[in-house]
Amino acid sequence: MKVFQLQDEWTIDHLTLTERPDPAPGPGQVLLQMKAASLNFRDSLVVQRGYGSMTGELPLIPLSDGVGTVLAVGEGVTRVGVGDRVCPTFIQVWISGPPSGARGPALGGPLDGVMAEKMVLSEEGVVALPDHLSDAEAATLPCAALTAWSSLVTRGGIKSGQSVLVQGTGGVALFALQFAKLAGARVMIISSSDEKLERAKELGADLGVNYKTTPDWWKPGLEFSGGAGIDHILELGGTDTMSQSTRCILRGGRINIIGVLSGDRVDLRLGAAIARSIRFEGISVGSRNGMEAMIRAIGQHGLRPVVDTVFPFDDLRQALDHMTSGAHFGKVCLEH
Repeated sequence: MKVFQLQDEWTIDHLTLTERPDPAPGPGQVLLQMKAASLNFRDSLVVQRGYGSMTGELPLIPLSDGVGTVLAVGEGVTRVGVGDRVCPTFIQVWISGPPSGARGPALGGPLDGVMAEKMVLSEEGVVALPDHLSDAEAATLPCAALTAWSSLVTRGGIKSGQSVLVQGTGGVALFALQFAKLAGARVMIISSSDEKLERAKELGADLGVNYKTTPDWWKPGLEFSGGAGIDHILELGGTDTMSQSTRCILRGGRINIIGVLSGDRVDLRLGAAIARSIRFEGISVGSRNGMEAMIRAIGQHGLRPVVDTVFPFDDLRQALDHMTSGAHFGKVCLEH
């Protein structure tokens, strides 16, 4: 079978299309014919061994998120059957509950990822999909969608009428916008592109703010919330955004720390954070049970993920370049 793998060195220049033997499922395992994959910012870090020893060892098949059809099942498999279309879960052993004690190795580093024609996984590490999604759309769900869902629903307990601030227009951000609107919340989104802000409004955003032309975006954030502060902030920027997030969050509100696109060091006034009872929570994807709950909601409402571009399987490097350029709106995907 054809696979992409990093070999010899941790650089994109050593990302090679090569061959590996076809795998076969053992007891409790399923064999998938992979159909599509989607990119996350994490994938661009993995190819540079950006997570250190947690990234794994070479050779490594990259990418965490994909979708495939069950070709064969091993002895004792009951969760899925031949012909079912499924997504692998990002953390194969996290079935339910909070992350404490449930964390394990992730697909796409240190475990081999989805950029292969076929892959074998435990039946416990795959989730069935709704029929209305294309393969590319379905491939966006394991990380970006579940991170947004965990932030707002599983951990955040979002309620109708609350306010949400979303940073940027990448995969997590747009899923957060869509899930917040399903919950009846009001959504403010910030971006450096007026064009992307207009597209976000078409998806339901109530307010778009260009942080280049309005550098103190925390002020319209307060106005958007009627002066009280925003209930939920999806913090994706890090260094350049956290201080403003703390200025426009509701007393007792939640700042969900998801990304560090501008750096992972921040200068915070801890006294103000204590006095205002700000709740900071790091969000790292979610459990299989959480993913299944999210997929039920997606199916019930007919929600469609926002896909920017779909590249052929062989064009992985071009797809990575497109994602890291920041030109995309939504998810960058690949199809076999």
